[in-house]
Amino acid sequence: MAEIRSIAVFCGSSPGRRKEYAEAAEALGKEMARRGISLIYGGGCLGLMGRTAESVHRCGGHVTGILPEAMDVPSVRKEKWEDEILIVPGMHERKKAMYDRSDGFVALPGGIGTLDEICEIYTWRQLGYHRKNVALLNTCGYWDSFVEMIGKGTAEGFISEEVRNLLIVEDDPARLLDRLESEHADTPPKLG
Repeated sequence: MAEIRSIAVFCGSSPGRRKEYAEAAEALGKEMARRGISLIYGGGCLGLMGRTAESVHRCGGHVTGILPEAMDVPSVRKEKWEDEILIVPGMHERKKAMYDRSDGFVALPGGIGTLDEICEIYTWRQLGYHRKNVALLNTCGYWDSFVEMIGKGTAEGFISEEVRNLLIVEDDPARLLDRLESEHADTPPKLG
C-alpha cells in the first residue's frame, strides 16, 4: 500500500462549462482533507484550481500553492487558501517543486497546461524518474479521448501495455484516491 501524504493536483484555471467539473474538484478536495492528504497545486484562486484549494482548506486540510513569479499577482491570489505558498522563478521550477513535494498526481479537467503537466509526470513515471502513481479524474468523460489516444499508441506499438496500465483513470474522487493509495507504484515498467 502506497503512503499518500500529499497529492499534486493539475487542473484548469478556468471552471469549464459543466457544473460537474467544479463539483468533482470540491469532492476531491473534501475527500483529500478527510483522509489527511495535503494538496500541492499551482497556487491560484481561479477555476478548478481555486475550487479544489478552497475545498481542501474549508475542510481543514493543508494546502501548498506553488506559483511562478510572473503569476504572483492579486488577480491570481485574491483568496488566501494556502497554508504555505512558494514563489519560484518560472514554470519549470514550479513543476519540479510540485513533483518533488507530492506522493502522487491527479489531473482534473483542464487546458494545455494541465495536459503538459500530466504528460510530463506520466513520462517521468515511464522512465523511472519517480515511482509515484499518476491518475486522471475523468469527470463527464473529459479524459476519454486522451485515454483512447494512449490506447491507440499501445495498439500501434508506441506505448507498452505496462506503461498504459500505469495510468489510473476513475470518475469518482473516492475510488480514485483508494486506487492511488492501494496500487503499487514501486515497480518500474519495462521500457522495451
